[in-house]
Amino acid sequence: MCAAEPAPEDPLPGDEPPGEEIVSEDHLAEEALAEVNRGIPERDVVAVPPSGTYRLQLRGTPGERFGFAEAAALAPYLASLGVSHVYLSPILRAAPGSAHGYDVIDHSRLADELGGSEAFGAMSARFRAHGLKVLVDVVPNHMAIPVPHELNLPLAAVLADGPASPFAKWFDIDWDAGGGRVVLPGGGPPNYRRFFDIDGLIGLRQEDPEVFERTHALLLGLVEEGLVDGLRVDHVDGLADPRGYLRRLAEAAPDAWLVVEKITEGAERLPPDWPCAGTTGYDSLPMIGGLFVDPAGEKPLTDYYVALTGGPRDFAEVERESRRYAAAHCLGPEIERLLRVLERAVGGRRPGLERALVELLVAMPVYRAYVVPGEDAPQQAVDVLDEAARRARAHLSDDLHADLDTVVDLALGRGERTDAEFIVRFQQTSAPLAAKGVEDTAFYRWNRMAALNEVGGSPGRFSVGTDEFHAHCARLARDWPSTMTTLSTHDTKREEDVRAWLSVLSELPGEWAEAVDRWRNWGPDPSPLEPDLEYLLWQTLVGAWPLTSGRLEEFLTKAMREAKTRTSWLDQDPAYEEAVLAYARGVLGDPDLVTDMTSFVAKLTSYARVNTLGQKIVQLAMPGVPDVYQGCELTGLALVDPDNRRPVDYGRRREHLFRLDTGRQPKEVDDEKLLVTARTLRLRRAHPEWFGPKAGYEPIAAHGTAAEHVVGFARGDAVALATRLPVGLERRGGWRGTRVDVRRQGWRDILTSCTHMGPILDAARLFEHLPVALLVPREIDR
Repeated sequence: MCAAEPAPEDPLPGDEPPGEEIVSEDHLAEEALAEVNRGIPERDVVAVPPSGTYRLQLRGTPGERFGFAEAAALAPYLASLGVSHVYLSPILRAAPGSAHGYDVIDHSRLADELGGSEAFGAMSARFRAHGLKVLVDVVPNHMAIPVPHELNLPLAAVLADGPASPFAKWFDIDWDAGGGRVVLPGGGPPNYRRFFDIDGLIGLRQEDPEVFERTHALLLGLVEEGLVDGLRVDHVDGLADPRGYLRRLAEAAPDAWLVVEKITEGAERLPPDWPCAGTTGYDSLPMIGGLFVDPAGEKPLTDYYVALTGGPRDFAEVERESRRYAAAHCLGPEIERLLRVLERAVGGRRPGLERALVELLVAMPVYRAYVVPGEDAPQQAVDVLDEAARRARAHLSDDLHADLDTVVDLALGRGERTDAEFIVRFQQTSAPLAAKGVEDTAFYRWNRMAALNEVGGSPGRFSVGTDEFHAHCARLARDWPSTMTTLSTHDTKREEDVRAWLSVLSELPGEWAEAVDRWRNWGPDPSPLEPDLEYLLWQTLVGAWPLTSGRLEEFLTKAMREAKTRTSWLDQDPAYEEAVLAYARGVLGDPDLVTDMTSFVAKLTSYARVNTLGQKIVQLAMPGVPDVYQGCELTGLALVDPDNRRPVDYGRRREHLFRLDTGRQPKEVDDEKLLVTARTLRLRRAHPEWFGPKAGYEPIAAHGTAAEHVVGFARGDAVALATRLPVGLERRGGWRGTRVDVRRQGWRDILTSCTHMGPILDAARLFEHLPVALLVPREIDR
């Protein structure tokens, strides 16, 4: 480093140096509550735009409790890290033993397991005292069916009194299919609307004003009291009328920062008439990661994948078959209900209607088309249904095309026949079909490159060029400047740095193929795994190395059941599963194989470091509000849940941050990632005029033989730069005179304290100490 930079701000109350001993989280939680009770000076929480969030997964499970008091204890650390908002998983009372909080059973109470209302109030006060606001996860789409059922009082009333219950309108129940009763899990096909295919979660009717009012009163009260500042809406596509719901929510909480969990596909855009700040970031995740994948690796990796597994070269057919599987095996009750509505709308059963309906649902290119009964369908919805119809026709005989046209017209609400229920229910069926068919099935069946099989991503799109990325950022800055960006969430299948490691393989396809061939033939016995699963195994080991047997077995169990080829959650094959897990144990138990794999992973280390730091600074500095998922300020190598929801060692993180802030130089990539995270977040918080909703975005150009290995952009008076495709850069012989045009003179890199004159900077000097840079004018103190 050029020089040690002093701590950028005074220590906050309770943010003393950690010393030699890391204090337990329980002790810190108790101390946090005591501090609130005796009163601490409150820092001003001024009306500034959100600059960054930190996601906490709350847990009330015995032995792993992380509730409101434990969250409060992190206030000094999170404030020092540089975020503006603490982003909490669901806080309402959930089903007994819930590990995530999305199975709400009582909207009128905060979860006792997390500490209840008193602890929540104390937590909010402590956050506010440290200049932090609160963003909470809202679950409007469904409630849990707990055991005993009486724990969900509205549902218990419906179970007792049926359609006559005043709570009957709360739930989306198909009374005809159930013969006037609710068919509970285990009692037959559910014909109520579920969350995806989970029988234990029953759909809510938020389109009813009373249901909205009763289920949101507590949360909106917390907003009004100033204890909650923002709302994150879970699974907005499950609602009957997402736009109408968001309008009611925005009207009830006009000053709250409002973001929605929404998956966009391809060229799909968030509807511009939604009154929200944007999405939770799944649209940006693959754009960022794709920058660090080498397009030159696509053909050799695809060739090797096909030769090894016998699988198809293209993802599209896998996606279609997986959607068909989900329609037949996961969402049968929902499709049967939709078919009955369709038959009612057309005046009776016609032989081709069901086939046309299913093919149209399978062919949907996005989660849903936002058609509102009684309104003309927006052009985006028309385009979506037209594209779906085009795809569906290829799989229907000519005599069924008229039936397909009928279904399309009904879904769009056009023509002589219109049916409001069909319009709504078609969309409430297409969304879970996409989720179950693609994310939860196809993503586990086609593993050409596992880093691409991520929520919000498309395995068929191999990489992202800088021009495409800059266009995405410019669009965000113009249309959704306060949207969220993310690299890891509680739903991602691999944390960000697992993907950073795997992206290196796109630059080393030959070496990777040789390693896999060597590992596959190591032992005397052939692998019992399906070829695709075995290929996923090797990628998982390399991406998350070192991996314990328990974590690996947990991941493989989920992966093979989600693929639903040899075994599944509903129809398990214990013999096959045990053979897979025994093979995995054997791999980890072979010392020679482990040594060879460790050696291979070691060769990737320097390149993975470049990707880890590069994607992080891009996410943190680009337009939008960056979210840091719990623990990912250091390297995050967790796999899909529950692995990525495990407890985080915050003592270690506090110690690392304190050492960096008191002049210690980074020793390893963990330190470097924390340095990048804290310095970028602090800069965003200190200069909202550079990064906030009114800030612009301008690509930074590089020139020379290695220009393609730089991605950079200006945000106000700051410039963020990252190295990409490090293997290729090394093979070119390094930067070799490559220059970066930063357009003005006099810069200081706040990551290294190095000064650069400009306006044309030498890339070799710019990236001498770190593969990333964050430049500010020399006269800026911090």
